[in-house]
Amino acid sequence: MKKLGFLLLMSFAPFVSAQDWMATSFEHTEVSPGIYMLSGADGKMSGGNITLVTGDEYVVLVDDGFTPLGPALLQKIEELAGRPADFIINTHAHGDHTGANQYLDEHGALIFAHDKLRSRMESDPQQNTGPGALPIITFSDEMTFHLNGQEAYVFHVPSAHTDGDAAIQFRDANVITTGDLLFRGLFPFIDLDSGGSVGGYKTGMQRLIDMSNDATRFISGHGPVSTRGDLQQDLAMLIDAEARVKALIVKGLSEEDIVNANPLADYHDNYNWGFITTERMTRTLIRSLTTE
Repeated sequence: MKKLGFLLLMSFAPFVSAQDWMATSFEHTEVSPGIYMLSGADGKMSGGNITLVTGDEYVVLVDDGFTPLGPALLQKIEELAGRPADFIINTHAHGDHTGANQYLDEHGALIFAHDKLRSRMESDPQQNTGPGALPIITFSDEMTFHLNGQEAYVFHVPSAHTDGDAAIQFRDANVITTGDLLFRGLFPFIDLDSGGSVGGYKTGMQRLIDMSNDATRFISGHGPVSTRGDLQQDLAMLIDAEARVKALIVKGLSEEDIVNANPLADYHDNYNWGFITTERMTRTLIRSLTTE
């Protein structure tokens, strides 16, 4: 399985060097007291968004970005928490969310994830790079961390972005970390080759909406801190986009004819981006509707 980080790089202009797009440091947004979203500073990429939970008892990360940024991430953790992370929870197996596992393991972190996430990483030599790269504690459905006086409920979302997705609800803080179940304001990457599905993705988003309220804050996999209304808007887009493509399939149009008809044109200006373009989203929906 190719790492998402590599694929994201391919969405940029040819011959652009890593120093032009990859972050060298992190910025933070405090979403709730002691809970931060970390992302690349100066508008550059660090991988997926990272959640940092600080407190007197434990320091916890959800995901950890691209491999080369491990030292910069550790520096940011120590700046905000005063020491390295005790635990890491990986939300899925893509390298832009798991790349610094091994580095942070070497600095004392224990890594948790879903069973299928470990299986996918284990079979990928780009990610199974040695002791510490893989989660050492896995779960099949759900687990709860009791951290710094609050509960962190970790649960599996089947066949959504991948087949090993997890989201985390910080119950007392009313914060949910979504992993790549939320590409806020972007066409989502639904990795059909890694067990993801459009149906599962929609179900997963609806589950997040159902367990939230208007005060809930979501730390997205990609994009800004979001609200329940933001998720409802993005889910409505995906439902409508799928319906538009399905209508053309029912009419008997071929894949190329559907792409040329551009059924997602109304969403292009707001949701198109370099990795999941309007055309690629259309082709994902066609493949999903004709194979699932």
